[in-house]
Amino acid sequence: MSIEVISILVLFISFFALLLLKVPVAYSIGISTTLSLLLNIDRLPGITTIAQRMITGIDSFALLAIPFFVLAGEIMKRGGIANRLINFAKSIVASLPGGLAYVNVLASMLFGAISGSAIAATSAIGSIMTDRMEEEGYPRSFSASVNITSSTTGLLIPPSNILIVYALASGGSASVAALFIAGYVPGILLGLALMGYIAYVAIKKDFLKGERAPLRDIWNYFKKAFFSLLLLVVVVGGIVMGIFTATEASVIAVLYAAVLALAYKDISVKDFPDVLLTSAKTTAVVMFLICTSMAMSWLFSFESIPALMSDFLLNQFSNPFVIFFIINIILLIVGTFMDITPAVLIFTPIFLPVVMELGMDPVHFGIVMVLNLCIGLCTPPVGTILFVGSGVANISVSEVIKPLIPFLVIMIIVLMMVCYIPEISMFLPRLFDL
Repeated sequence: MSIEVISILVLFISFFALLLLKVPVAYSIGISTTLSLLLNIDRLPGITTIAQRMITGIDSFALLAIPFFVLAGEIMKRGGIANRLINFAKSIVASLPGGLAYVNVLASMLFGAISGSAIAATSAIGSIMTDRMEEEGYPRSFSASVNITSSTTGLLIPPSNILIVYALASGGSASVAALFIAGYVPGILLGLALMGYIAYVAIKKDFLKGERAPLRDIWNYFKKAFFSLLLLVVVVGGIVMGIFTATEASVIAVLYAAVLALAYKDISVKDFPDVLLTSAKTTAVVMFLICTSMAMSWLFSFESIPALMSDFLLNQFSNPFVIFFIINIILLIVGTFMDITPAVLIFTPIFLPVVMELGMDPVHFGIVMVLNLCIGLCTPPVGTILFVGSGVANISVSEVIKPLIPFLVIMIIVLMMVCYIPEISMFLPRLFDL
């Protein structure tokens, strides 16, 4: 057995063994990469290679957008933006059967898109909507399921940190601007699909309807939410029109969010040190994940793993639809035990060459990959959003699983549609020539 094969086996076996031992993902990636590199010490300049690759992995101007979008999201999370969005959404759809569940989805879509964080959307919207829905007869487990799955739309609807990470992992094959604009239709489609299932359940179980809001109230709620919604237009519109880059847009988002929060008196100046500290901690976790993941990605390239995977799939299967299906199955499995950031960084270099060989656009694959891994955020055993959503609803994960399954099926159906109908994600980028 050659040293290259042994190195690959050590890499994967040690990585999965560490995950099973519940070692944090970033440490698991770093340790397994180091062990594999030690076997290749005679072919490398030295063990310092891993440190060099970790540092060069985050030496990217585009990554500066992440800490600023994290900070903007933290400012919004602490303010009253969630309440204003909920009231606006409620004024529009609360009169329909299952209206409050629609409100939950719409508010999660809007807040997730504005904050760029699915976790922020889950905690902010769930903490408000779960109690309101329970008062009108909705089971807490159902409310939590709605909140958990709908909050993932914020990872598709820009601005989205994970799309920036994918742009980095793609090696420049997909631009941030193209990915941002490509995420709109799939994100909205996912939200509408979830609402379609909610309509079926609402009619079947005869959930209460709310009162129809007069146009004057809808207008008033819209005015209160207008400046929060305007952030999406400013950030994404500026990027698409070429006024500023994604990194510059993230700084504008922070300034906009800070001015808005202070103007509405949601937070005061004395709150900012704590906001900055929390954002710094979140950024440190994300950046450490990126560091170790980029080192592992480099090792994959060093061992020619992407080329081996590409040759294997293309030689074993001749039908592109079958290969896309297999890749989706692998990513669905990966998403159940690995967080979305390291999964994107590790598996993009492996699968992107395969799908590009078959004619899939890198932007299209990025949206498919992120949507796929969003499902993993809602499933055990890792399921970050699943645990946050359950905690916010104050119920156990086991209580959420049963009502959550139909929502996950809906997400998989939407995933297949986005994968096999390229125009869903590529229509807008082509329209804007991105």
